[in-house]
Amino acid sequence: MSASSRQHKAKAPLTLTFSLITCSTSRWNALQRSEKLSDSSGDLIASKLEENDHKVVSRTVVEDDAGMIKKAVTEALKDDRVDAIITIGGTGVAPRDVSIETVTPMLSKILPGFGELFRSLSFQTIGSSAILSRAIAGIAEGKAVFCLPGSINAATLCLDRFILPEAGHIVKHARES
Repeated sequence: MSASSRQHKAKAPLTLTFSLITCSTSRWNALQRSEKLSDSSGDLIASKLEENDHKVVSRTVVEDDAGMIKKAVTEALKDDRVDAIITIGGTGVAPRDVSIETVTPMLSKILPGFGELFRSLSFQTIGSSAILSRAIAGIAEGKAVFCLPGSINAATLCLDRFILPEAGHIVKHARES
């Protein structure tokens, strides 16, 4: 790590607050039927964040629907308690996967390296199907925003390799005037 990166990270917040938004029609439908919610990736992300001294201040499940996703992200962006937002799911290439199309226009800055490195590391594990993931990260209204695939392996990779080491650094720069 460069001296400049070390200096920036030293000034970054150590504890962040997160909003988690799970984008899944099947989970949304289960909630509507008052069934027990199974959100393994969301649970894993919340647990890993809290194990690393971060706080999850909100968790939402929405349908794979652009309007619902945009509303949930907009609410998280307006929430003064939130430093960073993680959306989970809806990053594939199926017609119902609209997280990327919905969130990207909301970002003032895109961090292309996030998706590029995620796909590169995924390729080492899952092979050529890594190209089907459209994971992205960026900045919106002074907050870090991460759009992750819904699989547990993808969530683990993104948290361990990118979000936990860099989220504070990203938020620090996002807040600069």
